[in-house]
Amino acid sequence: MEQKNQANSQNAASEAAVRRQKLADLRAAGHDPFTITKCKQDAFSADLQAEYKDLPAESDTGRMVSLAGRMMSKRVMGKASFAHLRDAKGDIQIFVKRDLLGDEAYAAFKKMDVGDLIACTGEVFRTKMGELSVRVHELTLLSKSLLPLPEKFHGLTDREARYRQRYVDLIVNPDVKQTFVKRSRILQELRAFLDGKGFLEVDTPILTPFEIGASARPFITHHNTLNMDMVLRIETELYLKRLVVGGMDRVYEVGRIFRNEGMDPKHNPEFTTIELYQAYTDYHGMMDLVEEMMKTVAMKVCGSLTIPYQGQQIDLSHWERLTMVEAVKKYSGVDFDQVQSDEEAVALAKEHHVELPEIPSKGAILAEFFDAFVEKNLIQPTFIYDYPVENSPLAKRKASNPAITERFEYFINGTEFGNAFSELNDPIDQKERFERQVAERKQIEPDSRAQVDYDYITALEYGLPPTGGLGFGVDRLVMFLTDSASIRDVLLFPTMKPLDKDKTEKAETKEEEKPVEAAPVVEEKIDFSNVQIEPLFEDQVDFDTFSKSDFRAVKVKECEAVKKSKKLLKFVLDDGTGTDRVILSGIHEYYEPEELVGKTCIAITNLPPRPMMGIDSCGMLISAVHHENGEEKLHLLMVDSHIPAGAKLY
Repeated sequence: MEQKNQANSQNAASEAAVRRQKLADLRAAGHDPFTITKCKQDAFSADLQAEYKDLPAESDTGRMVSLAGRMMSKRVMGKASFAHLRDAKGDIQIFVKRDLLGDEAYAAFKKMDVGDLIACTGEVFRTKMGELSVRVHELTLLSKSLLPLPEKFHGLTDREARYRQRYVDLIVNPDVKQTFVKRSRILQELRAFLDGKGFLEVDTPILTPFEIGASARPFITHHNTLNMDMVLRIETELYLKRLVVGGMDRVYEVGRIFRNEGMDPKHNPEFTTIELYQAYTDYHGMMDLVEEMMKTVAMKVCGSLTIPYQGQQIDLSHWERLTMVEAVKKYSGVDFDQVQSDEEAVALAKEHHVELPEIPSKGAILAEFFDAFVEKNLIQPTFIYDYPVENSPLAKRKASNPAITERFEYFINGTEFGNAFSELNDPIDQKERFERQVAERKQIEPDSRAQVDYDYITALEYGLPPTGGLGFGVDRLVMFLTDSASIRDVLLFPTMKPLDKDKTEKAETKEEEKPVEAAPVVEEKIDFSNVQIEPLFEDQVDFDTFSKSDFRAVKVKECEAVKKSKKLLKFVLDDGTGTDRVILSGIHEYYEPEELVGKTCIAITNLPPRPMMGIDSCGMLISAVHHENGEEKLHLLMVDSHIPAGAKLY
């Protein structure tokens, strides 16, 4: 395979050299294509195909058209040739004949390459073989393609290249373009729906003056003129609700959001949301709006309320509505209405192998039960409402139960699609929640720069009417309506690690390792003076028990953050058996998922499955743990990549 890739690279380099020579020859002859600034274009492929769909074979139309686009194929057949031209709307065949074009122009055409951008004028006709074509009378090279198009630009092996070079992906894979055409239509229909409901589209700041207390990590930048650090927004909510205070009763924003967190098939560091706020309604009004909006957009864009998504048939005509307590009881058997204390909730979490949150209150543990038992089962459209106050700092409390808020999220195919509240408009309650949220954040992260947005509190003190608010991810909606598995499939330019980063790091390492002539070899000294290790186990383990632990080398095929867990990473591992092994490990504090893909690690592979966050973890990855100056340090045990998957440790 390596030899084949090397041969392909050499062939591509050779062809690129030939194309550059062709360009040099054109320039020398006074025919530089890059000097052309415009061309005539009065027809498009798809329109011609539709207009002349009933034209019989071997028929002329007498209509002259001018086309422009990229040449995608070429068959030279002596005095006559065929090619396919791809324009903005599709492909059409062109017929190039020496007698019509002239000797010099035909010779120039024969030297053109697949990928070149051309313009042609000719007569529309249908060939003997029944293909609608254009008989070319004039042909011009508009732009020389100096790099050959890949013959095969699809499949898993090329997926990274497709994301990195989306421009090539769009050229050679027409279906990809249709995904983004559909994305544009989805946004048009969303705007049309909201505009029709009397909402006003607005813009709010992307650069904000400080980090708020929410759990999402922001990107931080610096404003030189003001000499102050600023953050890229993690939401549009607080500015939009200021506008409702100001009397703009129905507002929405299509907003780019930035979160400095891990990446996986459903998360990208920058993404698009729509947030909207409507005065004088509540979260039930938002539920009705979501259901109507989803049905309207699906019918407009897809023509049906039954949407195929990743092997499932999703029926948007019916939406189930459950409280979080009802949903947890339905799927786990635990009734939190009967839980009387935080201690009782902690005991239930331990009994059901549910991860405890940093601050283990009854409400926070209810949310963990939901993540572990419920979410994956919500395949058909479902509203989950009445969330605990602990994880809903901006939602209004229920008058009948102050521990619960008027909040809902809606789910499709086991994935959360949107979040809505009856907005909290009590400035005193909001101030207390913000201050508690920031205090808890700093308790977990002492270096956090989170602050309370006191100006927003001031806005509330002027009076926010009863308001329903909704936020949802546009990218996930596009994934759903285009049957796309990854968020990268619906982002034109997803965030990617630079290809040369590893090479640069290796080069820098090599430079550092390069021996300096006549310089003494100095062994690196590591200060272990502040290290504390756990006491060694005094109890002996008998050899038979120890030998039953199966330690194996494993290769990390995939790694992603476990949704709604700050600690867990989900590993998909090659353990040498040919069947993927899934292991969860609470090391997200120390590693980002993308830096572990491709590594060779050590795992115990014969432990019984352990349910964590609703996922069975089948084994344990081995890490080295110590304490230093009172802080826990962890290193995942990674070994030489030459060790094959499945190699047994003795």
